[in-house]
Amino acid sequence: MSSSSRNASRTTEDTYEGQNDQRLDDLHSKIRTLRGITTDIHDDVERQNLMLDDTGNSFSSFAGSLAQSSRRATQAFGLGEGGLRTWRVVMLVVGAFFAFWIGSKVYSWWVGSP
Repeated sequence: MSSSSRNASRTTEDTYEGQNDQRLDDLHSKIRTLRGITTDIHDDVERQNLMLDDTGNSFSSFAGSLAQSSRRATQAFGLGEGGLRTWRVVMLVVGAFFAFWIGSKVYSWWVGSP
C-alpha cells in the first residue's frame, strides 16, 4: 500500500472514530437523563407510599375513634345490654313528635292564624 492510501485509510478511520466517540457521548448523555428520570420516579413513589401510609394510619385512627364513640353513644342512650328497651326509645321519639305537633297547634292558636 502506498502512503497516500494509508493516509486516506487513516483519515477514514479517524472520521469513524470521531463519529463513534460522538455517538458514545450522546449515548452517555441519554443514559444520564434516564438515570435522573428513574431516580425522580423512585423518589416520587417513595413520597406517595409515605403519604398512603399516613392516610391509612389516619383512617385506622378514625375508625377506632368512631367505634369508641359508637360504644359510648350506646351506653349513653342505654341501648346496650341492660339498658332501655327498643320500644322505650321508639315511644320517646313518637312522644317528641307528638309534643312538637301539640306545640305547633298551641303556637298557631296563640298567634291567631285564621
